Amino acid sequence: MGWFQKIRDKLLRREADEEFDEEWEAEEVVHQIDYHNKEQRDDYVKNCLERMADATRELENLTFEYDMVTSYLKDMEEIEALPPEESEQLKECAKRVSLLQDSKTDFMERPHRITDEKYQQIERIADDVEEGYRKLTETEEYQELIRQDLSRLEGEKHAYLYRKSEVMGVIADTRGMAVICVAALGLCILLLLFLQFFLEMDTRMGYLITAGAAAFTITIVYVRHLEARRELRRVENGINKIILLQNKVKIRYVNNTNLLDYLYLKYGVSSAGELMDLWENYQIEKEEREKFRRAELELDYNQQELLQMLKRYQIKDPAIWLHQTEAILDPKEMVEIRHNLIIRRQSLRRRMDYNREVVAGGSQKEIKALVDKYPQYAKEIMATVEEYEKKFAKG
Repeated sequence: MGWFQKIRDKLLRREADEEFDEEWEAEEVVHQIDYHNKEQRDDYVKNCLERMADATRELENLTFEYDMVTSYLKDMEEIEALPPEESEQLKECAKRVSLLQDSKTDFMERPHRITDEKYQQIERIADDVEEGYRKLTETEEYQELIRQDLSRLEGEKHAYLYRKSEVMGVIADTRGMAVICVAALGLCILLLLFLQFFLEMDTRMGYLITAGAAAFTITIVYVRHLEARRELRRVENGINKIILLQNKVKIRYVNNTNLLDYLYLKYGVSSAGELMDLWENYQIEKEEREKFRRAELELDYNQQELLQMLKRYQIKDPAIWLHQTEAILDPKEMVEIRHNLIIRRQSLRRRMDYNREVVAGGSQKEIKALVDKYPQYAKEIMATVEEYEKKFAKG
C-alpha cells in the first residue's frame, strides 16, 4: 500500500513537509486533544489513516473512469488525424448514415416521447443506464444519510457543549459554596469564642455541632465538586470524538457531493428519478423506432460499413460513433463533445487531486507533524500505522 509505505519512510527520516492548500475545512481539534493520552492519540492517528484508506479506494475508482474518458478523447484524436482521403471516405459514409437517419425520423412524423437529443444521449449510455441509476440512487440516498449524520453529530455536539456549560456552572457553584462554608465556619467559631470568654457560657456542644455541620457540608460540596470534574473530563472527551467523526463525515460528504455532480454531468440529468423517466421513455421510443428500422436495410448496411471503417482506423469504441455521425461531419459538434469529455476528465482530475493531495496528503502530514512534535511517541505511532496497513491490506 503506497500511502502507508510513504508514511513509514517519512516518519523514519522526519523530513520537513511542504505546506499545502486545504480544500476542506476540518474543525480545529488540536487544542482539544490531549496527545499525551494514549487513547486520544491512537484515535487521532487511526482517524488520519482511515481518511487515507478512503482516499485510496476513491482514487482506484476515479482512475478507471479517468482512463475510459481518456480513451474516448484518443478516439477523437485518431479520427481527426486521418489522412485526407480516408477522412473523406469516413465523412461520406457518416453522411449517408446521417441522411438515412434523418429520413427515417421524417418518415415517422409523430410526436416523440423524448427529444432526439435525449434519445441519443440515453442511447449512447444505454448499457450503463441501469448501473447509472443504481449508482445515482445509492449516492443520493447516501447523501441524505450523510446529511442526517452531520445533523445528528451537530446536535450531539451542541448537547455536549450545553452539558459542559452546566458542569462548569456546577464547579463554579461548588467553589462558591466552599468559600461560604469556610466563612460561615469562621463566623460560628468567633461567635462561640465570644459566648465562651465574654459571656462565660458553656459552648462545648456548640463547637461539636459546628464541627459536625461543617464537616458534613464540606464533604458534600467536595464530593459534588469531584463528580463535576469527572463529568467535565467525560464531556470534553465526548466533544473531541464527535469533532473527529464530523471531520471524517465532512470528507465523505465532499466526495459524495462531487460524485453526485459528476454523475449528473455524465448522464445529463438532475436526479435519479429523471434518469429513470428518460430510460423508460427511451425504451418505448426504441421499440417503436425498431419497427421502422427493420425496413431500413440500407441504413443498417451503411452503419456496418461505418463500423468497419472505424475499426480499421483503430478506434477502440467504434459503436459510439454510429450515434455521433454529426461530430464526424461537423467540427463544431466534435468540439462540443470534446469539451464535455474534457469537463468530465477535469472533474475526475480535481477529485483525484483532492483525494491524493488534500485528503491522503493532508492526513499524512498530520501524522508527520504529530511525530515531529511528540517524538517520544514515534515508535508507538509507527506501530499503529503498520498495524493498520496490514489490516487494510487484508481487507
